[in-house]
Amino acid sequence: MSRPRAAFFGSDAIALPLLDWLVGPAGAAQVELTAVYTQPDRPVGRGQQVQANAIKRWALDRGLPVHQPAKLTPEVRAAYVAAPPDLALVMAYGHILRDDFIAAAPLGTINFHASLLPRYRGASPIQTSIAAGERETGVSFMRIVRALDAGPVADREAVPIGPLDTALEIEHKLAAACVPLLARALPRLLAGGLDFLAQDAAAATFCRKLTKDDAALDFAAPAAALAARINGLNPWPAAQVESRGEPLKFGLAEAPAGATTEAAPGSVLGADAEGLLIATGAGVLRVRRLQKPGGRMLAAAEFLRGSPIAAGTVFASRPMAPLVAAQPFPTPPRPAG
Repeated sequence: MSRPRAAFFGSDAIALPLLDWLVGPAGAAQVELTAVYTQPDRPVGRGQQVQANAIKRWALDRGLPVHQPAKLTPEVRAAYVAAPPDLALVMAYGHILRDDFIAAAPLGTINFHASLLPRYRGASPIQTSIAAGERETGVSFMRIVRALDAGPVADREAVPIGPLDTALEIEHKLAAACVPLLARALPRLLAGGLDFLAQDAAAATFCRKLTKDDAALDFAAPAAALAARINGLNPWPAAQVESRGEPLKFGLAEAPAGATTEAAPGSVLGADAEGLLIATGAGVLRVRRLQKPGGRMLAAAEFLRGSPIAAGTVFASRPMAPLVAAQPFPTPPRPAG
């Protein structure tokens, strides 16, 4: 009997471990990956050279057909529906799939969502879960429906968030977590024995697409909340303050237990062997990595040797927009024209 044909939809390197497993001995014995859909090539970096993303490069290296529609037009959808795969797997694709796409694959259109649903539905679950101070996140194996990450869930793989984990470290952990999740769920899915259970809508929380404005820090907030936000927003948009008229990025932070001060929030208290110490609304913030324009992100001790910041310096606070809500965030209006 021929193996079911699978298509993959994704545009981010977080999916590479699951793709490697899918074409490896264990995965290839169960399904045949026959097509990869990903975003078009885009300008990258300071030089803005047009480059293929990691998913496209991976697929071309293995001789797989690659489809890169800029939009899922009626023509693109009609071609897909006319000859659909048996199974569609999705992770960080970047296009919204319509009902005809979702229903086309007989075995289902299944998404890997980077949170423990129903918490953190939306566009930035990795960054927001860290910024919110969570100590655990994970990947959910869910059917796609035409509502924001609201489909039924069959399985989850949990991942711990360490006190000094940034979004980059957690993304790597979640990428690895997709492999045991798929290895566990795929045989049951193909055998018809995988149950998808409705999410508890009352427990749902939502996150939104991040912007450069989310780099703001309000030092009236508690040190623990500021540290979580700094770590969650690394590497982008990267929390920052103004120092000597230039942006100063904070790359890693913590709130030392028991540290207190009566200094005004935002005041630099000095530095210790681990980082720059700043007064907050509750406790002391220790910033362990810093970066100035045109430079690299450096350990605080190395940064301060070359660019000292005097005790008594006061960093101005800026309002911090909420990153998580109990209801979906409003969709920003499209620019005119």
